[in-house]
Amino acid sequence: MSEEKVLSRTEGRVLHVMINRPASMNALDADAHFALAAAFDRFAADDALWVAVIRGAGDRAFSAGGDIKAMNAAAHGGPAYRVPESGYAGLTSRFDLDKPVIAAVNGLALGGGFEIALAADIVIAAGHAVFGQPEPLIGTVAYAGGMHRLARQVGLKRAMQLLLGAEPIDARTALEWGLVNEVVPPAELDAAVERWVTRLLKCAPLALRATKQCVRRGLDLDLEAAIAAQETGAYPALEAMRHSADVLEGIAAFAGKRAPQWQGR
Repeated sequence: MSEEKVLSRTEGRVLHVMINRPASMNALDADAHFALAAAFDRFAADDALWVAVIRGAGDRAFSAGGDIKAMNAAAHGGPAYRVPESGYAGLTSRFDLDKPVIAAVNGLALGGGFEIALAADIVIAAGHAVFGQPEPLIGTVAYAGGMHRLARQVGLKRAMQLLLGAEPIDARTALEWGLVNEVVPPAELDAAVERWVTRLLKCAPLALRATKQCVRRGLDLDLEAAIAAQETGAYPALEAMRHSADVLEGIAAFAGKRAPQWQGR
């Protein structure tokens, strides 16, 4: 590749991932998709990493979604536009990732870019962020989860407004609709991300994984079944937490009026 389209770095227990195509509004070509998938493969596999943050380079866009130029080239005999099995950015079809993922949305989040944010657990948006699913305007649909996640997250009518109307919403509207956890001035986005990371790292990592797994899997069940499944081994992350050293550490730390020292096991 002539440019490093995805940048990643670790900082303690945190993996920071950046889509590095600011000149293309951080649109994703096949190389970027697979580089992101590799980064999140590493995050999923590394027990020393507890939280991931994904963002876009620059201040204009988180991601404008799929690279339309690359798609057009593929349609006319150029390199195939491929997406990994784990979906857009290696996230939108990754249903076995129980570690928390934060999306820091610093501008446009359109099409697949919006769908990446929908797949995250916590979304922090700069005040100038914009969210939308404009796919019907170019003759296609929100393949990367938008058609299914939106209705689950904001209800049918608002989902249809975004999906059929193809008009974007601003950050404040996204906050009101429950698509975003916090909206901050652009200059404060990094500090807000750091606050959220610190908040998550105060919690036992296995407890966070158990919580995420129970919430996500429980959505497929009625309420009674979801609660009952907590006692049947249906949530492996919950079983791992129950038998962990961190459970004992949390109780001992609380009793001893000290901060717990989590080990992630």
